[in-house]
Amino acid sequence: MSLSVIRTMRRLILLMAVGLAWTGPVLAADADAAFAESVAALNTRSFDDKAAAAEVVAASGHPRALVVLNAFLNGDLYRERRGAERIVLAEAIDGGYRIAEAATGEPLGETGRRGVRKITVNNQLRRHLRGLIAGMRLDDPDPIERISAAQAIAEADDASLGQLLRAHRDVEQDASVVAAIDAALVVFDLDSDAAETRLAAIGAASELLDPRVRRKLTALAENESEPAEIRSAATKALADIEQRAARFETVETIFFGISLGSILVLAAIGLSITFGVMGVINMAHGELIMLGAYTTYVVQTAMVALWGDVGLETSLFVAIPAAFLVAGLVGVAIERGVIRYLYGRPLETLLATFGVSLILQQAVRSIFSPLNRAVATPDWMSGSWQVAQGLSITYNRLYTLIFAGLVFAALLAVLRRTRLGLEVRATMQNRPMAQAMGIRTARVDALTFGLGAGIAGVAGVALSQLTNVGPNLGQGYIVDSFMVVVFGGVGNLWGTLVAGLSLGVVNKFLEPVTGAVVAKIVVLVFIILFIQKRPRGLFPQRGRAAEA
Repeated sequence: MSLSVIRTMRRLILLMAVGLAWTGPVLAADADAAFAESVAALNTRSFDDKAAAAEVVAASGHPRALVVLNAFLNGDLYRERRGAERIVLAEAIDGGYRIAEAATGEPLGETGRRGVRKITVNNQLRRHLRGLIAGMRLDDPDPIERISAAQAIAEADDASLGQLLRAHRDVEQDASVVAAIDAALVVFDLDSDAAETRLAAIGAASELLDPRVRRKLTALAENESEPAEIRSAATKALADIEQRAARFETVETIFFGISLGSILVLAAIGLSITFGVMGVINMAHGELIMLGAYTTYVVQTAMVALWGDVGLETSLFVAIPAAFLVAGLVGVAIERGVIRYLYGRPLETLLATFGVSLILQQAVRSIFSPLNRAVATPDWMSGSWQVAQGLSITYNRLYTLIFAGLVFAALLAVLRRTRLGLEVRATMQNRPMAQAMGIRTARVDALTFGLGAGIAGVAGVALSQLTNVGPNLGQGYIVDSFMVVVFGGVGNLWGTLVAGLSLGVVNKFLEPVTGAVVAKIVVLVFIILFIQKRPRGLFPQRGRAAEA
């Protein structure tokens, strides 16, 4: 008789014994005593017997079954060394443990480190326990929990749990849960003894990107003892999976590129306006982005202190207008206090705004310290959207992309539908004629600079959700912003949009091949060569001033 058969028989005998210990008290209306017996059966040297006892605990339906199995899985299940030798849950404290009876949860006080002994588990038993716990979660009312349970059972890869999945599939009503169960069953069917079942599972596996499926298909394709039909089908399924994975990788790269591009658009769009209207090279633009990020940090800290989790979830909605106002007012102050005295002298303007950027950085270091500050991400921006197996989109980048689109649309509406927008466009196209028509160009300059600075502050709100907030935050985006503005065409919003998204996608496709630093160098060289052919960018500014 083989060792596996002997183990199976021992397991069945233990199941029967513990099962009898369970049914007797149940019939006698003493379910708690029966559950305590099944928990006590976990205290054995044989890992096979522990697995069998864990199955009885899981099947008991007792309210504390999940607590006991989770404690067993996490290594928190112990046996008392003296006295009643009860099975207990132990929490480590200084000098010993705080213990409670596992079956009832009754506190038992504290004990020294020698007062209890851990009930050990091995890797195989851990996988089995994860599968049992997942099986208990298959009845959870939340479909997401049931999907997670089906995936956990597949990860456990315990054939005895396959029947549990099949039984649950017959009663499952949610289509997404059924799909998750079907995917998990493929993992089990690839190990089936029946060639027809394996062949059917191979056909279904070609749509899955699960690593376990790939490993099993590879094993089938390389196994010389398998029929030629199965090996051929496994090879074809592997090729289909690789093609599907490559397509999804391309889609993810495009999405991440567009997401990066949206950040570049947010960072550059305010610079494009000020550069186009006033001809000012504002080297402090990155620090205006930084001020928006720090405003987000301050707003969130204050709202969390006042309203807790509610404040965290709503803080971004308050931070957006606050960052716009703070950065916008600082921008107006810079224009009124420094830049208006330097119009027509671009080199001096560049040096002056560079000095302003250093002042703003040092001010932030003095107020908030040089250390980075973390801005918490609200729950509604956390996690990812599983579009398909192997293809997911993170919510924070998706919302950043949507936010960038809304900011662009709002700015476009301001420039096209308001008096300020009309005056800005007139000043941008022909400043002397605008002055002759009675437009107060000095006022337009101040408001335009404030508008561009405010949008930079709003960009800082978005960046605070993607990276840490620090004094040097803006320095990483000032060069990229200028590249976007020059490539798209100075003062043209559509040019900024197209240029930002294009450079973001190109960067993401180059980074895996060349590395992040070389990718930026390649893009910079491309832009230098491009502006040699088209000095005014993709979408040149129109008007008499532009033609001069």
